[in-house]
Amino acid sequence: MGLTGLFLCTFLIVHMVGNLQLFKHDNGMAFNLYAVLMTTNPLIKTVSYLLYLSIIGHAIQGIYLVFKNKQSRPVQYAVYDGKASSTWASRNMGLLGTILLVFIAVHLSDFWFEYKFGHVPYVTYATDLADGNTKVIPTPADYKQYNKLEESTMFTPEGQFKITVVKDLYLEVAEGFKSPWLVIIYVLSMCAVSFHLYHGFQSAFKSFGWNHPKINGIVNFIGTWLFAIGIPAGFAAMPLYFFFK
Repeated sequence: MGLTGLFLCTFLIVHMVGNLQLFKHDNGMAFNLYAVLMTTNPLIKTVSYLLYLSIIGHAIQGIYLVFKNKQSRPVQYAVYDGKASSTWASRNMGLLGTILLVFIAVHLSDFWFEYKFGHVPYVTYATDLADGNTKVIPTPADYKQYNKLEESTMFTPEGQFKITVVKDLYLEVAEGFKSPWLVIIYVLSMCAVSFHLYHGFQSAFKSFGWNHPKINGIVNFIGTWLFAIGIPAGFAAMPLYFFFK
């Protein structure tokens, strides 16, 4: 659980950095190029299979641990004074993990599946090689290449332009987050991510036996401010940005 959990934490950092391209005011060009990289680069595609296996393995192991915990104490305490020695997150990791598993399925169907197998339109960018300014121009009607980045150079009386044709996942994201229900699902799911990471990150180090006053402070700091607050807040900001934009 600790090993797969920390690997997934690493993925979240990379995913967050890439998705921050959504906030650039470039008509989605940076984010669309990032999407091409993530779906076509051989090394990244290989790592993605390890990611899928980690998610499945983490979920199965989590379900198993919840089952074993239930077996160890099938009957709850007769008296409970409300002063639990454990956190709410640690007592509800099974529930939080289930919410996240459902969210991952929704997220993949909304964007990854649609990008790979759906009807995401293409967008064409023209970058002026003289000043670096980029604008969107009409995409040829017969352009039907599958998930491929196409680049060329065009000469016009106005100057020389680099032409980039790519699937417009940025538009798909912007349109998807016009739905208030989808935004609510994403924001609430990020709350579950927050609680899950708050306990999970720190617990992983203890599972490895790395539980010492010299490192506990920095582990708790990173687990709280980066994984429990920073990353969930960053991901939650994306649907809110497009909804209110």
